[in-house]
Amino acid sequence: KDAKRRGYLAQHPLFDQVPALAADVQTPEYCALSEDEEGGGLQAVNAWFGPAATVTPLHTDPHHNLLAQVVGRKYVRLYAPSHTDSLYPFQEGLTTNTSQVDLDAPDHERFPLSSKLPHVDCLLEPGQMLFIPKGWWHYVKSLSVSFSVSFWWK
Repeated sequence: KDAKRRGYLAQHPLFDQVPALAADVQTPEYCALSEDEEGGGLQAVNAWFGPAATVTPLHTDPHHNLLAQVVGRKYVRLYAPSHTDSLYPFQEGLTTNTSQVDLDAPDHERFPLSSKLPHVDCLLEPGQMLFIPKGWWHYVKSLSVSFSVSFWWK
């Protein structure tokens, strides 16, 4: 089957590459808060830009995340870290923070523990931000042309 090809600028350091754009983005004050004894601080600011139906598969991040929706709408599903084993993360390589479960086409025979897990569904609209704590599993799907900014901090 032929999948429709679509471009997606995902987790991209756009503001480092085009410093003039950085003036349009303010780092939220939350990013100055830290539970890290060595001090935290901002770790990364990334841009996410693409058409409707772009997907970021179910995964965790190594830092706290504020996902700011600038243009368009996104659907986000969240699972608590306590459900990690039931989300079947890959066991080796660079994707150990990524689930083998495809939420767009779940295979409940192969991944039975994932079918009934409690979760939170969110809809992000322009001007809204979502706090995703470190270690929380999240899946993101654009519902329209979308531009988002993620702020990672310790």
